[in-house]
Amino acid sequence: MVNAQMVSGYLDNSFNALVVSGGGESGGQTQNGVTDTTLSGWKDLPMELLLRIISVAGDDRMAIVASGVCTGWRDALGWGATSLSFSWCQDHMNELVISLAHKFTKLQVLSLRQIKPQLEDSAVEAVANSCHDLRELDLSRSFRLSDRSLYALAHGCPRLTRLNISGCSNFSDAALIYLTSQCKNLKCLNLCGCVRAASDRALQVLKLRQHILREPLFNLCYLGAGYSLQL
Repeated sequence: MVNAQMVSGYLDNSFNALVVSGGGESGGQTQNGVTDTTLSGWKDLPMELLLRIISVAGDDRMAIVASGVCTGWRDALGWGATSLSFSWCQDHMNELVISLAHKFTKLQVLSLRQIKPQLEDSAVEAVANSCHDLRELDLSRSFRLSDRSLYALAHGCPRLTRLNISGCSNFSDAALIYLTSQCKNLKCLNLCGCVRAASDRALQVLKLRQHILREPLFNLCYLGAGYSLQL
């Protein structure tokens, strides 16, 4: 789990090693009489610069760490971060997602792919309750999830366009059908390994929906015990 106190101390030490400005003071005067707005610590970074640094770093752990430094950074990342991955998390992913979902309300892309099963319905419900702009979601290998997760997504994330639930063998076809009836923008659906969800009944309903909406038909690719569907 992220320890905000340790993170803050680490950033402060790192900041002291950087040459952010010529002097170490803030609020001084230049020769032209212009106020010198040098920075005295990480927390003084402009929000635009913070978001740029996080973006360039390419490590989603940094965004999670930064959100715990101060309320200003938390709010900036909450409004500015649109993509996040927890796939690096080897332990306690469920608790981490629950504790952070409400901070990142503008997410459009979220990866919760796991190496070993960690995620439970409570984490997906937390995401659905906070991230209403979500477009792409990866829940692959979430063996512990039940229909509760699909119903939560159907109600909380109606703008979904891509959903990967490969390996989620506990989902039923009824829950999948309900999800697709609510998420009308869904274009790509990975059902590989979803033995119960990818039933003939579900596929027939999905094809019927496609016919009614006159959208491009799924590309059906049979992969072992499931399907990978491209709408």
